[in-house]
Amino acid sequence: MRIFDPHIHMTSRTTDDYQRMYDAGVRAVVEPAFWLGQPRTSVGSFLDYFDALLGWEPYRAAQYGIHHHCALALNPKEANDPRCAEVLTELPRYLLKDSVVAVGEVGYDSMTDAEERAFEAQLAMAADNDLPILVHTPHRDKVAGTRRSLDVVKAAGTPPERVLVDHLNEPTVGMVADSGCWMGFSIYPDTKMDPGRMVAILKEYGTARMLVNSAADWGRSDPLKTREVRDAMLAAGFGDDDVDQVLWRNPVAFYGQSGRLDLETGSPDPDYAGNTIKRG
Repeated sequence: MRIFDPHIHMTSRTTDDYQRMYDAGVRAVVEPAFWLGQPRTSVGSFLDYFDALLGWEPYRAAQYGIHHHCALALNPKEANDPRCAEVLTELPRYLLKDSVVAVGEVGYDSMTDAEERAFEAQLAMAADNDLPILVHTPHRDKVAGTRRSLDVVKAAGTPPERVLVDHLNEPTVGMVADSGCWMGFSIYPDTKMDPGRMVAILKEYGTARMLVNSAADWGRSDPLKTREVRDAMLAAGFGDDDVDQVLWRNPVAFYGQSGRLDLETGSPDPDYAGNTIKRG
């Protein structure tokens, strides 16, 4: 059974993770841009990172039979750092690249004015480039942050079907379901959401517009959490078609709105053919 992880930070993972993911059924991923783990000191750090998400990471994924696309943005956490603001002038040229299937992650971390300005600017960029948008909801004060995010999206005139609101939980899923936006859930070992709670949400709200991801990153996380949700859904009585909708067809439908999602081409970038990972 195929799995599409619609939000995973593979730049923080090892090649062993790619192998484990493939063995678990993962065949496609989208990697949104996020923070470095420590403060960036210049816009050049972003540009090197974006280049890696466009070239190196798809090549690395292809070695393990996994299709890799990305979403690019100035993420909310770093939107508060003036040294990072210049990336907003560089971002438009990157949003033209074929493997960019969304603008993201955007939204709020601490719900500051700087974050809101970056959010609004990138909603406009998404519209200019006919790209869907991935919205990060804050870890603290999530209800207020989710509500405020939906207000900003609505004020910008962004069609809700072009918006994925991520990192949702029980108190926030209802308002996003009512908004018409897509609903994203990050499954973590200790925080955010777990497979059992995810199954309960699917039973209550159904499988339409639902996306489940591992969001695996620098901290305690697990790139196989999508597989655990699959197993939990089947154990709870969901059928194969329900699982395929949540873990494959929904992410394909959302990111397919970009017109750039390519799940057929399998040949890796020839620019990396001589890379050291091929030398053994």
